[in-house]
Amino acid sequence: ADIISTVEFNHTGELLATGDKGGRVVIFQREQESKNQPHRRGEYNVYSTFQSHEPEFDYLKSLEIEEKINKIRWLPQQNAAYFLLSTNDKTVKLWKVSERDKRPEGYNLKDEEGRLRDPSMITVLRVPVLRPMDLMVEATPRRVFANAHTYHINSISVNSDYETYMSADDLRINLWNFEITNQSFNIVDIKPANMEELTEVITAAEFHPHHCNTFVYSSSKGTIRLCDMRTAALCDRHAKFFEEPEDPSNRSFFSEIISSISDVKFSHSGRYIMTRDYLTVKVWDLNMENRPIETYQVHDYLRSKLCSLYENDCIFDKFECVWNGSDSVIMTGSYNNFFRMFDRSTKRDVTLEASRENSKPRAVLKPRRVCVGGKRRKDEISVDSLDFSKKILHTAWHPSENIIAVAATNNLYIFQDKVN
Repeated sequence: ADIISTVEFNHTGELLATGDKGGRVVIFQREQESKNQPHRRGEYNVYSTFQSHEPEFDYLKSLEIEEKINKIRWLPQQNAAYFLLSTNDKTVKLWKVSERDKRPEGYNLKDEEGRLRDPSMITVLRVPVLRPMDLMVEATPRRVFANAHTYHINSISVNSDYETYMSADDLRINLWNFEITNQSFNIVDIKPANMEELTEVITAAEFHPHHCNTFVYSSSKGTIRLCDMRTAALCDRHAKFFEEPEDPSNRSFFSEIISSISDVKFSHSGRYIMTRDYLTVKVWDLNMENRPIETYQVHDYLRSKLCSLYENDCIFDKFECVWNGSDSVIMTGSYNNFFRMFDRSTKRDVTLEASRENSKPRAVLKPRRVCVGGKRRKDEISVDSLDFSKKILHTAWHPSENIIAVAATNNLYIFQDKVN
């Protein structure tokens, strides 16, 4: 139940939310810098924990609905409270997280225990006063958006107009207004008339960061479609279609499985989209549809292991990818608790490991290398001794600083770049 299933920084990076398989959301808050301990800046401590979703049972379909949190998305902060969306397979909820450090006392109609007084005994009018109390962080559900998805929700994305958001499942994408819970607009529907003709499913979807009419969604066939909501109410016809033609010499039994895109993300600038498939991360320019402008090999050494990865179902793992705040570096996860970073300008890449052994406070992470056959150097690890049960599927990058959050099964690691 405590396996982390999603990680997300809010827009300022002061808060970090994680969701887990047990339906819980844990929010961490960044410590403020103190004069006597300047190096403590950047430490995140638990701010609030609440149960977002409960397990349910669909009696009509005899289906169990897991409580696992699939995605969390923050809304920009408008006042003292914070708002976030969390979703499981079927239901999206809008949560308000607020602080209380004062409580009202001196009611006229109630006594201090909260019991109603006899009106005939009230002879004076009192003005209630606010007294300080210990800080309490409350999470309250403000909206529940349910009953709109036949299939499992894999993505939610908040629009840049901050009035609407979308939720995507395997075959459909719905557009919601934050104020309206009982209806949504279906903006993409790829369900064929005959389900036996089904050839692809939607794997991820995201709104453009600046243009509220534009969004992208990726498919299990390795394609990305950019849609414009101004052209028609139903965006079944895409405005742009991104696909890299396959090299026939690389074709194999696994080609279709490993080309399925597991994550798609717009850059902060809105000029590029990044996609993650099983072996690579690709960066696409919105103005060039026929091939990506950058391709990074995440773990090419697994190409020879695809058969055993298919047998143990690892080939279906859905890795996510993230940009840093300036879109200059990208990060994604791998196996053996490794995660990879690619610098887009210098083309340098590094493999780092999130593990208990090397995660003492202020310890410096050493780059890791995987060797394929032949002689193994002292600091290398053989591809045959990688642990495929340890995988980093979910990561997040602080919106403006070099602080990253890495979810390794049921542990959350937070790293920041070394300050001299």
